[in-house]
Amino acid sequence: MLRLGGQVYIDNQNPELWAKAMQEAGFRAAPCPFDGQDNALIKAYLEVAKQYDILIAEVGAWSNPISLDQEKAKQARNYCAERLALADKIEARVCVNIAGSRGEVWDGPHELNLTEDTFAYIVDTVRSIIDEVKPTRAKYALEMMPWVYPNSADSYVKLLQAIDRPQFAVHFDPVNIINSVDTYYNSDVLIHDFIDKLGEHIVNVHAKDILLQPKLTMHLDEVVPGRGNLRYDVLLQRLDGLQRDIPVIIEHLSSNEQYSEAAAHIRKVASGLNVDL
Repeated sequence: MLRLGGQVYIDNQNPELWAKAMQEAGFRAAPCPFDGQDNALIKAYLEVAKQYDILIAEVGAWSNPISLDQEKAKQARNYCAERLALADKIEARVCVNIAGSRGEVWDGPHELNLTEDTFAYIVDTVRSIIDEVKPTRAKYALEMMPWVYPNSADSYVKLLQAIDRPQFAVHFDPVNIINSVDTYYNSDVLIHDFIDKLGEHIVNVHAKDILLQPKLTMHLDEVVPGRGNLRYDVLLQRLDGLQRDIPVIIEHLSSNEQYSEAAAHIRKVASGLNVDL
């Protein structure tokens, strides 16, 4: 069984209001809704999450631990370690970040991003974060990006092998590695390839969609699930075939209405496949 998740927008959010809004949205998984600084608040969120059967699945560590600015890189590595420790404390499935970037934009392209030296630096950085925290329950994973490792199934396999830590796992975001006309029109092939090679290591999935615009040069836009070309039928069927409780979390939308639209599309596809969410 998969766990469909997302976010809810609430005025004056508190744990009980959050849990009720999540239940009304039909979400059973969520990114961490607190910053982790207030132990009483953490306890309250964990209690209502358990009561409403909501898995706080991921703790984001969004930062740039491979920045060319060594002070920024150090701060980011420390932040990643703090967030991984929080994920382990609350028994989240994963602490997730991108690898980072060698450019000034923390999540942007740079000519050094896809070099052997950067690959090695990513390996060393991830190892140092995991070895500092030594998590026993949560995993650490890297969200894929089109212009830094891991940027494909094969590069993720190589990272798993090179990092060589049981606490390192796989976060699957297929939209982020659709970066050509071929992968856009053959997202089913991309999904099959990724899950064939890495399915046993997947602990978390992000649900988005992608649309190729009819203008030069090639231009791809992230859109609400159901408005693009991602083969959700293949994605949900293959994830369900892994026979694990995997969170599938809708992200990057700007309103409750958009999250509702996205969830309705994904549920409709899942219903046609007899996949439980």
